[in-house]
Amino acid sequence: MTTGPTGPGDPMRPAVAGNKTPGNSGAPPVILASGSTVRARLLKNAGLNFTVEVSAVDEDSIKQNMQADAAPAHEIAAALAEQKAQRVSRNHPEAYVIGADQILGLGDDGDTKIQMFDKPVGMAGARNHLQRLRGHEHRLFTAACICRNGQPVWQHLETPRLTMRDFSDAFLEDYLAQSGEKILNSVGAYLLEDRGAQLFSKIDGDYFSILGLPLLSLLAFLREHGIVDA
Repeated sequence: MTTGPTGPGDPMRPAVAGNKTPGNSGAPPVILASGSTVRARLLKNAGLNFTVEVSAVDEDSIKQNMQADAAPAHEIAAALAEQKAQRVSRNHPEAYVIGADQILGLGDDGDTKIQMFDKPVGMAGARNHLQRLRGHEHRLFTAACICRNGQPVWQHLETPRLTMRDFSDAFLEDYLAQSGEKILNSVGAYLLEDRGAQLFSKIDGDYFSILGLPLLSLLAFLREHGIVDA
């Protein structure tokens, strides 16, 4: 994680986003403990008032330790989401802090042979990801957690399934050239809301969870607690 001078849109600077929900001026603050521009955009487009504070959790260390203990992908995703939310929540006990994580798994969860993907490194890494996923079904383990006073008060997991079609090498090269480095922010090297839709033959699951956040379930929790209007 790079630190240093930040601009108005930099995720490292806590910044208000979204629209103030009428009637909730006295509601506790909401913080997104993630630097993901996609998650921030989902919350903003839903009209939520929130700030961003990136959690300084050592994700690689947590993931490696849990993989060494043969933890399944869904448990790793849930643990990372909780750790992110808890870390920020300790500094803002009055706030509802949202943590989220997503792991791509090729194979059956719980199988020690499941292949878990990290975000690709460079366009060569993106090419390798897509070559491995081509023609196969994979799952996205999308976990979210809300903490308050340093304790989890809500947790949710979605596991959409996506089948990537057996596209040609020529299509792959054109896709990489047209999409550019923005796909490196996605664990699967695709943005479903963009040109990445052309990679798939079938999708089964919640659209928002594929993008990285189980938005509908999260909003339902916030409505129950008076953060957004019911």
